[in-house]
Amino acid sequence: MAKKDNKSKKQENSKNKKSFFKDFKAELKKVIWPTPKQLVNNTVAVITIVLITAVIVFVLDVIFEAANTHGIEKIKEVITTNETTENTAAENNTTEDNTTSSENTTNETTENEANSVEETNTTESNTEETNTADTNVTE
Repeated sequence: MAKKDNKSKKQENSKNKKSFFKDFKAELKKVIWPTPKQLVNNTVAVITIVLITAVIVFVLDVIFEAANTHGIEKIKEVITTNETTENTAAENNTTEDNTTSSENTTNETTENEANSVEETNTTESNTEETNTADTNVTE
């Protein structure tokens, strides 16, 4: 039984192969092949489009490379200049803030000292008045 199955499978395979090649040949007969003139025209059109595309890509590559080489340096320069300006401005602001803080601290210290002196003077005056009053009372 196994031999019959193998023989029938081989016959089917050979029929399928013959059938495939017959169908293939029939399909090739249905194809409309271009004339030699059409073939040349289409080939020239394809080559022309490929060359134009290659030229466009080349030009863009050169432009971007030049922009990358020169443009990046200018951008770095601008950024460095801006950072330097910002740092200088920040340092000036910090210096002004520190100066203002120092002035405020100095003013506060001076005011506190003045208040202390006034309080001392007031206390001394009160003590003198009390002493004077005590002296007047004892006399």
